[in-house]
Parts: sequence; C-alpha cells; structure tokens
Amino acid sequence: MRVTVFSAKPYDEEFLKAANEGRHDLVFTEAPLHAPTAKLAAGSKAVCAFVNDDLGASTLSELKEAGVKLVALRCAGFNRLDLTTADHLQMATARVPSYSPYAIAEHTLALVMTLNRKIHRAYNRVREGNFALNGLLGFDLHGKTVGVVGTGGIGRNVMRAFSGFGCKILAFDPYPSEEAIALGARYVEKDELLERSEIITLHCPLTPETRHFIDEDAIAAMQRCRMLVNTSRGGVIDTLAVIEGLKSGRIGALALDVYEEEEDLFFRDLSSTVIRDDIFARLLTFPNVLITGHQGFFTEEALYNIAHTTIGNLTAFEEKGAALHPIDRR
Repeated sequence: MRVTVFSAKPYDEEFLKAANEGRHDLVFTEAPLHAPTAKLAAGSKAVCAFVNDDLGASTLSELKEAGVKLVALRCAGFNRLDLTTADHLQMATARVPSYSPYAIAEHTLALVMTLNRKIHRAYNRVREGNFALNGLLGFDLHGKTVGVVGTGGIGRNVMRAFSGFGCKILAFDPYPSEEAIALGARYVEKDELLERSEIITLHCPLTPETRHFIDEDAIAAMQRCRMLVNTSRGGVIDTLAVIEGLKSGRIGALALDVYEEEEDLFFRDLSSTVIRDDIFARLLTFPNVLITGHQGFFTEEALYNIAHTTIGNLTAFEEKGAALHPIDRR
C-alpha cells in the first residue's frame, strides 16, 4: 500500500523504514499536512500525519479527492483531526494510543530538576569560567506537595518519580485510578489542588473540557505554586494568563515542552530567522521559564513503538479494512 508520510524528519524515516520491512511503499515528505499540501498524497491509499498537522475539514476533503482512505496518526493526540468530517467522508482514522509512558514522565522530571536547580544557567556560567552560585538557589523536592492533573499512564509514572523524592501527591482526574491511590495520591477538586500544590504538572489530553484548564481564574486560586509544568498539550494553559501569573509571582517558575501555537515553531530549525510570535518571544525573556520543543516523546524506545504501531495500523487496514488502533470517538 502506498503511504505518504507528512512532516517527516530523518528519525521518522529511519524508524518507520525499519518497522516497515518493505511491506508498504512509504513516500516521505518534510512538508506539513494541511489543505494546500494534501495533493502530495495523490496516488496514496493512506497518509501518515504527526501531532501538529492540520487535519481539518478542508484538508480531509482534499485528501478524499486525492483518493486517501486512511489517516494514520503517528502520535496519541488527535485534537487537530476533524473526526466528524472524517466519518462523513468515510475515511478511516487511527493513532498510536501509547508509545512510552516513561519517556514523557521522565522528561517532566528532567524539566523540574533543571529549572529548580538552574542547571541550564549553571552550565552556561561554567563554560564562561563563572563559578559563582548567586542566582542558582533551588529547593528540596523532599516533602513538597505535587499536584498531578491527569492520572493516566504518564501521570502515574510522574507520581512514582515524585514519590521517590518523598513528595506528597495530590491528583485531579474525572476518572480516578486505583493504581494512583495505591501510589499514595489523594484525589481532590481542582481548586484544592491549585491552592495546595507547590508544583503543578499537567498530563491530560486537550479536549473542550481541558482547554485553558490553567486560566486567569485557576492562577488566582494558586497560593503556593513554585512551579507549573506542562508536557501534555499547549492548549491546556492560557499562555497570556500564565505570563501575567509569572509577572505577579503567583507562578514561581514555568516549564513547557508544548505551546499553544507551536505548529509554526516546533520541529524545525528557525535559528537564522526572526520568531514572529510575540507571545512566545515574551516567554523567552523570563529567567524562570524553561522551554523545550515538544521533545518529551523523543526516546529510542518511544520512536520504536510509534513506528511499529503505525505500521501495524497500516497493515491491518490493508488486510482487513480496519486499523488496529482506530480513534475512539467517545
């Protein structure tokens, strides 16, 4: 089966080719998928898209016109895919529901530790011969209260890590996990988590209910927040409100691996261009903000699992007309 792989980077090509073992005709393009580029899929029965590709109604219509019958996402998030239109056009959809519950959890801890102990700033100082410690003061994680929003596989692994540091764990999720409770987490309402947590870390999907979960009202409820961390989806926080929270001191520090408008920034080299996003540029001016470019998933194990699950979805669709991991519309 011919498959056009959009937003393809060298590592995507490497892992997908290895998993494919010649079963499908994979055509790689660095172009992101949106309505104007959908014609690149002409002649393909399926497309393979990534997290920031635009799979709205106009793009899906163009893909349908090109003969595409399956949209296979090589990611877990599907908030940029118009499922209603896909159903109307009778296009099958699939995703990678889980690739590594450890990769993003571990990256979350890396962000917390780096930002807390100012590792990034200390690294640059030492390279310049500056061994002064002023401005590098951190705090012990031991005994701190950590609020975990979203207690799926990633959230629970974050709990395990923080528990190992001797932290107290508060949790918020409409679907409580017995495993999380066994790990020592105490489920509370949103306001209590915001009020009592010293570190707040977000691990929920982006849905209409979670969009701007951290907004002006949420920040006003924070009383002890030393650090806010988001490694889930950019839209879970209202960036402008968070900037005001940083300025007022209600948020002591901010660590991000995702950003609301990241599709125009992340996964590309813009080092020789001017960043036109004024809000993102504003974030970069804060000394207590640490941002990585959506790399939480980026481990060997995760890429291996993403590639093999994606190829499994393609093969199942070709052989049976249904992918192994169709997108759950509930």
